Amino acid sequence: GWCPLSPTGAQTTQLFVEPPWRPAVLWDRVTLTCQGSGTTGATTWYKDGQRWGQEGPNQFTVTESGTCTCERPSTGISPPMTVLNDQLMLQVPAQALLKGDTVKLRCRG
Repeated sequence: GWCPLSPTGAQTTQLFVEPPWRPAVLWDRVTLTCQGSGTTGATTWYKDGQRWGQEGPNQFTVTESGTCTCERPSTGISPPMTVLNDQLMLQVPAQALLKGDTVKLRCRG
């Protein structure tokens, strides 16, 4: 799922989250994928505003709670994705929602 969706045609860096639910929870084995222009190996990851390792792959599995972003050379820094470690969570699909949409909620514990 996208987090969040950008306007059609916009050149921005985005984060995909799997499984596609928000907020993401650590015990769900969350995988983040960074997508934007530039070469595959040029993704820089940040956690809680701090650089999280060197430039590397555009996908990884989250092992710590916190707020993640990624940066791609041509399109900049993605919107943030928060991964929580709460014991009970009400989740919504990780996609753009419009007024009047039917939404499937998920209660996890």
